[in-house]
Amino acid sequence: GNPELPTAVNITWSSINFKTILRWQPKPSGYLYTVEIHGQTSDTKKKCILTAETECDVTDLLRNVRETYTAHILSVMSSGMDNFEEPPFAVSEKFTPYSQTVLGKPEIKDYTQKGSKLDVVFQDPLTPYTFPNGSFQSIRDIFQNDLEYKMYYWKDQSSGKKDAITKSHKFEERVDSSKNYCFYIQGIIPSRRENRNGQESMVLCTSIGRNILDEYGAEFFIIIAVIVIAIITSAVVLSVVLCKRKKAKAAREKEPLNGV
Repeated sequence: GNPELPTAVNITWSSINFKTILRWQPKPSGYLYTVEIHGQTSDTKKKCILTAETECDVTDLLRNVRETYTAHILSVMSSGMDNFEEPPFAVSEKFTPYSQTVLGKPEIKDYTQKGSKLDVVFQDPLTPYTFPNGSFQSIRDIFQNDLEYKMYYWKDQSSGKKDAITKSHKFEERVDSSKNYCFYIQGIIPSRRENRNGQESMVLCTSIGRNILDEYGAEFFIIIAVIVIAIITSAVVLSVVLCKRKKAKAAREKEPLNGV
């Protein structure tokens, strides 16, 4: 082969919702890379052939998500691979999409707080894989009963959190009807040893007509009160001063002129 060619280092798998990118180093100079995906039970497939890039989207080669794969990053001359000699290559760590892909953020579709009931409706993240009709599969279509969701929720402006779990697309929780609540959701695969918890959704908060004290806090109103008192006090002092000056002026005008 070409043992003098550098081989790839720092090979990593990056996978969210089964979209999987292979990355490595260094940038090639005077040679190129070709990626081979080796499955335990599947045929070897090539991707990103003769590329000068250091990343490769291998999602479409990992459709059997329960299969365990390794990637060979081949270093080849720009003229192509020699059919008779194997080029130097580096081998990645093993990767099993089903147990290692990260669950992405759920999308919150609707939420309401009516009385003491908090309802939150959300949607599963989609994967790059499709059904025969062309529609995208969700992570629930793949994980099925292995997937559940956890919602963390708490009183607005409070640090104490509660949590709830569901296998559906909806949470219905009892809350304090006089308080607003904030919450976020994440997917969970309890059977996993690693990557059990998915990415967290955005934090949202309900709004049930917060009173102005909740909105700004007591400190704000104390400051306002101090300012108002200071203004009133200044006005009173100014009025007293002006009044005294007016009386003094009037008194001077009534005094008889000297020598008259």
